[in-house]
Amino acid sequence: MALERLQFQNLRNLAPVDMVPERGINLVSGANGSGKSSLLEGIHVLGLARSFRTHKLKHAIAHDTAGMTLFGRLSGEPSRPLGVRRDQAADGLEMRLDGEKVERVAQLAQALPLQLINPDAFRLLEGSPSARREFLDWGVFHVKHDFFDVWRRVRRALKHRNALLRHGKMDAQALNVWDREFAHWSECLDALRMEYMQALAPLFQATLAELIELPELTLRYQRGWDAKRSLGEVLAAGRDSDSHMGFTQTGPQRADLRIRLGRRPAVEVLSRGQQKLVVSALKLAQGRLLEEMNGRTCVYLIDDLPAELDGEHRRLFCQLLASLDCQVFVTCVEPEALDRVWLPNTNVRMFHVEHGRLHTE
Repeated sequence: MALERLQFQNLRNLAPVDMVPERGINLVSGANGSGKSSLLEGIHVLGLARSFRTHKLKHAIAHDTAGMTLFGRLSGEPSRPLGVRRDQAADGLEMRLDGEKVERVAQLAQALPLQLINPDAFRLLEGSPSARREFLDWGVFHVKHDFFDVWRRVRRALKHRNALLRHGKMDAQALNVWDREFAHWSECLDALRMEYMQALAPLFQATLAELIELPELTLRYQRGWDAKRSLGEVLAAGRDSDSHMGFTQTGPQRADLRIRLGRRPAVEVLSRGQQKLVVSALKLAQGRLLEEMNGRTCVYLIDDLPAELDGEHRRLFCQLLASLDCQVFVTCVEPEALDRVWLPNTNVRMFHVEHGRLHTE
């Protein structure tokens, strides 16, 4: 699976884009502020209907325009068109797939699996558990068909339970109902996450070993409540405390991935370059697992690949990317930084962005 055509209108400072990407490596160079990251942002919006640069998508619309239109075509027999339009007006988001309007972002995400490696990816090490849960659930979503329904049921039960806990006078009978509902679907969600992590962890270790030697680095899943008790027991024992706090303190919404080097959190020990290689290995391992489990490949978006990496680790990173046989969009300031780093016979298409205009080299 790959994008065979991209057409963007009114995306930030970019002039209209009409791009025919390479099935393999697409190297986009340009000065800071030229529009390189905006190109990756447009692809990201196509797959997730949200930006990685702003929480409000309307801020990605070019100044003094009515709205932006992003279109892509996925290879296949037949090919699949997908598009996103965002107007300046409130609630002006329209998503289309295969020529039809779609209501759920999950439909776009399923059609175009994306992995983003940019400065925000460091949140997997230094950020809150929510970033790591999002990473984990991305993987489970793409390989477990029942994940999305289970996840929605957990969210619904948690919402109702928290609403009851916030009441001054608690309805014990109603709370019992939502306790059972929340506990049941949370156990289902935990089982899906656990099964996924059992497959991901060894693949992550193998991928990391291709980039850097960190034999003491470990990846461990924590489900969000006492591993020796069922969630139903934990909820019953903590009901008074939850009522006092006004929210549910335990459950899958507290799950986390612990990434440690020896006995210490990895972020406290590793250099910035080492951290980049670790988070990149996590993302690449997810893509590899997706291909192993259902035969689909990711599109990788890698912003400023050379940053924080020395020449040898750039070479290892790029050769690993080339070996995946996936579509990759890489940005850099100086293309010379990525000279002679690819495997022999790697297809690399060169693009250059200057003052918002994309040129094929």
